Amino acid sequence: MTQTGNQETLIEFPCAFPLKIMGERTDDFAQVIVDVVRIHAPDFDATTVEMRASGTGKYLSLTCTVMANSKDQLDNLYRALSGHPLVKVVL
Repeated sequence: MTQTGNQETLIEFPCAFPLKIMGERTDDFAQVIVDVVRIHAPDFDATTVEMRASGTGKYLSLTCTVMANSKDQLDNLYRALSGHPLVKVVL
């Protein structure tokens, strides 16, 4: 367990941390998500993004694996993604 500030976490930092981001399929969804991720993880390599469309093609799921350095970084990234109007779910 790692102590970060007054909070404990089971994650050992730094680590590769995958985030799954789902939203309605639009022309710019993937680029918008990559831009948001890069704000919080500037070294994120966009060529590693895994994309999968839903069966109907209406939704797109992206898996972005970032090199996480702290719980605060992950928390801020999660808040930015989950608060974005194009995003439906972040796991």
